[in-house]
Amino acid sequence: MMETSAKADFEQNYQRHLKHLKLKGLQPKTIEAYSRAIRRVGDRFDKQIDELSEAQLTDYFTELVASHSWSTVKLDLYGLKFYYEYVLRKPWVAPGLIKPPRSQRLPDIVTVAEVQRIFAATRVLSYRVFFFTLYSLGLRLGEGLRLQVGDIDGVRQRRAHPRFQGQPGSFRSPRASQPSGAAPFLAHSSQPRVALSRPPPRFASGGQHHHGVERRGRATRARARHRPLRPKKKITPHSLRHSYATHLIEAGVDLIEVQKFLGHHSILTTARYTHLTDQTKHHALERINALMDGFSIAWGQVK
Repeated sequence: MMETSAKADFEQNYQRHLKHLKLKGLQPKTIEAYSRAIRRVGDRFDKQIDELSEAQLTDYFTELVASHSWSTVKLDLYGLKFYYEYVLRKPWVAPGLIKPPRSQRLPDIVTVAEVQRIFAATRVLSYRVFFFTLYSLGLRLGEGLRLQVGDIDGVRQRRAHPRFQGQPGSFRSPRASQPSGAAPFLAHSSQPRVALSRPPPRFASGGQHHHGVERRGRATRARARHRPLRPKKKITPHSLRHSYATHLIEAGVDLIEVQKFLGHHSILTTARYTHLTDQTKHHALERINALMDGFSIAWGQVK
């Protein structure tokens, strides 16, 4: 009887947790990660997670570190802390319990030539346009999937309207030009989605659009398109965004402008792309040398 009651209480609080996640405007991937954390810890403690002690949390996260990545550990920690704060309205019982190692893996990127080869190797026109749109506007995969025909300026065939949200709380205006070959397809398509408004049969069930499956389908296609090009790189649709940022910096676009295009809160996030290229160093040396060469100084006789 007690077990049944615990399960019912857990399910009720779990649904409240989902509501709070949505009300806080979190991204779908974050909502899924935080809710998965609650399901996982619920399974570990037989659905009785509202009165966990520091010792229990220590044991749980010790087991989790041994079996999962630090990324998963952090997401489970954040999801559980969110649950305690907004669902239980209780203070977190174990502050300072976890301190993940500070490490930042630089993303794999592709060169301009490799991007062109990816587009050329993508035989389905709609996917080719979709991948090009992600790259040319520096969009995240989710932003590309939410892109509407109304976001495309069909008259100028150049610019997407500034209606995209970047990171939570930020607003960005994608201003990259659309070549004449892609803009008409986007602007005059009869469908509300950029790539495929109606997913193939394996993407649909009962008339419902499975957004998560569509995300995975596009990601798989991006990896498949790139696999014969350079298999040592881990390339996904998000790699096009990383590559776009790096190529802008290599082209001499100001870092502040790149930050605006990508919708980053902090310039430090954008600055990491400078570590992916040597071009910025070369540009800096050329400009410094040009500045110094512009001086004409009569030194006279040095005593």
